Amino acid sequence: MSIPSINTAREILEEAGKLNPGQWLPHSMNAAEAARSIAANHPELDADTAYVLALLHDIGRRSGVHQMRHIIDGYNYMQKMGYSSVARICLTHSFPVQDLKVAAGKWDCSCEEYEFIENYIKGIDYNNYDRLVQLCDYLALPNGFSLVETRMIDVALRYGTNAYSVQKWKQILSTKQYFEAAIGCSVYSLLPGVFESTISTKFKLD
Repeated sequence: MSIPSINTAREILEEAGKLNPGQWLPHSMNAAEAARSIAANHPELDADTAYVLALLHDIGRRSGVHQMRHIIDGYNYMQKMGYSSVARICLTHSFPVQDLKVAAGKWDCSCEEYEFIENYIKGIDYNNYDRLVQLCDYLALPNGFSLVETRMIDVALRYGTNAYSVQKWKQILSTKQYFEAAIGCSVYSLLPGVFESTISTKFKLD
């Protein structure tokens, strides 16, 4: 896989945080820890690889406060750096269902970029790393690990829902069950403080 080392990935995220500070940084760190813990118990996944991919899944947010634009910004930035495996995750993490209509955020990119993303997502077969980062995106809040359902509410309150939201949620829950079957335990058993951080979550209500 074409990915940076853990130290380089952390440096990339640290630089991005200086360009655009925000809650996406601790969210990314928590997603990475979740991915590493699950991968370490999976018979076919590498924990360090999973960590790096999840750590940088939102790296496109380095370019500013955007919605769906962040995925193409991340893809382009990682491709430019030569990390095509991370670039792939920048796109796939937003689409548990391989249909751009499931996106909760606004499409604040060009028509050409939208078409590129659509063709890319439809043209690949998801692997276990794609699915793992999609899951871990829903296991991580800025204040810690999270129940999947809590993260679903968090995203829905911030970005709204659409006719495809339930389909997306079902896929995430299916992915969770898929990984739990592979690792032989609940993913929550691997995430310290998940219930405490879920209870303490403050939702954005305005």
